[in-house]
Amino acid sequence: MRKKLLASLQWRAIRMTTGISLLLFACLISFMMFYYRLDPLVLLSSSWFGIPFILILLLISLTVGFASGYMYGNRLKTRVDTLVESILIFENGNFAYRLPPLGDDEIGLAADQLNEMAKRVELQVASLQKLSNERAEWQAQMKKSVITEERQRLARDLHDAVSQQLFAISMMTSAVLEHVKEADDKTVKRIKLVEHMAGEAQNEMRALLLHLRPVTLEGKGLKEGLTELLDEFRKKQPLDIEWDIQDTPISKGMEDHLFRIVQEALSNVFRHSKASKVSVILGVKNNQLRLKVIDNGKGFKMDQVKASSYGLNSMKERASEIGGVAEVISVEGKGTQIEVKVPIFPEKKGENERDSSIID
Repeated sequence: MRKKLLASLQWRAIRMTTGISLLLFACLISFMMFYYRLDPLVLLSSSWFGIPFILILLLISLTVGFASGYMYGNRLKTRVDTLVESILIFENGNFAYRLPPLGDDEIGLAADQLNEMAKRVELQVASLQKLSNERAEWQAQMKKSVITEERQRLARDLHDAVSQQLFAISMMTSAVLEHVKEADDKTVKRIKLVEHMAGEAQNEMRALLLHLRPVTLEGKGLKEGLTELLDEFRKKQPLDIEWDIQDTPISKGMEDHLFRIVQEALSNVFRHSKASKVSVILGVKNNQLRLKVIDNGKGFKMDQVKASSYGLNSMKERASEIGGVAEVISVEGKGTQIEVKVPIFPEKKGENERDSSIID
């Protein structure tokens, strides 16, 4: 349909110019006959190289009319073709396309209006995409806020109810042992087993409460957040906790990931390692951030680590998300070391490198 329409435009231009040329030819012949008082028979009998003169003039007129019509029609067809092609492009959703200048007439004006329309539609699409992104971010923030509130509520309930009950069980079993010294060994062993199980449950509960802590630093810096976390657990846990945390020139997103890695590592220590001492070291050296969590627990065999271990996989994934790597080294009977290395790129060239000492 489109090609037929454009071809029709071109042929219409040829017919129009050819008709005008024939009309001018007729007018010219009539003028010559009346002005010079020529006999029509003489004009018809005149020839040039054996070809009638009037036929030569007719052929010239037709040739001029056809050629001018073809050139004008072809130019018009090309411009309209460009206009139609652009409409099809806009119809397919590519509003970044712009028409080239098509002249100063109505077709050129239509092209300019189409460009202006595409520009406005493009701005509207960008605005809609921005609104969609903002809505998705808002929903993510709302979801994150609800999850955080629920985690805090669970942590409070567990601490106020289950944790206190486990502590009471432990205390009651200790008191019972004080008054059953004369009981048989079997009864004493069972009571001690209950006391041990209550202690293990308390450790599991402490690790669970650690997981339920806020997933971000809540406006604090990494050094401040880790210091508060470690100081709190030093007071609550029956083991020696040491730390050496330096100020680090990193982004907020990296701080949140590192904070969660330390939480996960401490949770594994409390639940599995049976350690009496834990060390946390954080510093920067040679544009590389290095985080270490070291314990003197029971350790494990590296070839027997479960591929599905959630805690270790979580730490490795978080390190990978900020462009770093997490390595786990453990020796059975001697303890475990978790080391995270993240490259840090200075914002400005020539800026002095900030190095801080760290245990190698």
